[in-house]
Amino acid sequence: MVYDGVLLGLIVGLFRGGWRQGLIRFSQIRLIAGWMFPVLLLVQFIIFYAQEKWAWLASINGYLFMGIYAVGLIFLWLNRHHKGFKLILIGVLLNFVVMAVNGGRMPVSLSASEVLGPYYTEMLKSGSVISKHYMMDVGTRLSFLGDIIPLSKPYPRTQVISIGDVIMNFGMFLFIQSVMVVNKKKTTQQETHPRHA
Repeated sequence: MVYDGVLLGLIVGLFRGGWRQGLIRFSQIRLIAGWMFPVLLLVQFIIFYAQEKWAWLASINGYLFMGIYAVGLIFLWLNRHHKGFKLILIGVLLNFVVMAVNGGRMPVSLSASEVLGPYYTEMLKSGSVISKHYMMDVGTRLSFLGDIIPLSKPYPRTQVISIGDVIMNFGMFLFIQSVMVVNKKKTTQQETHPRHA
């Protein structure tokens, strides 16, 4: 998930850029159509929890998630000039592609998901996991782009991620660093050779 890249980026950014200045610079982030990102996250959370109550919503959640990804790709494209955003775009696009060719759901490797415990693997086997994920099988297309990478201790959060997730997190980390950490060499040059209108 992209949250890992955000959290790691914030922690490292605060140490490298200084707590006060780092937070100030982070609060000054300006993105084109910046409202899209929190809205998309909110919609995903609503779908995730509401689908357990309404079967009709669960039956179309794959298409809904694909729509969210499509809008997210537009947002990333609009902001591609920011450092790291092209990597985020590539990561999201890879996840979008593998979901698109598998009915709108992300395939999950059963062996990789064992780090999540027997409860999750049993649900995955039975197909009772109501989400955008499903168990990878012989009919899965582009399986190498699915959730095949297990993360567990010493990593702080046990999860199974995709290649797209890795690229996306790295891009988010780079973006946050570019925002929170001032390039001292560049700053010195600007002070030495100020631009004149």
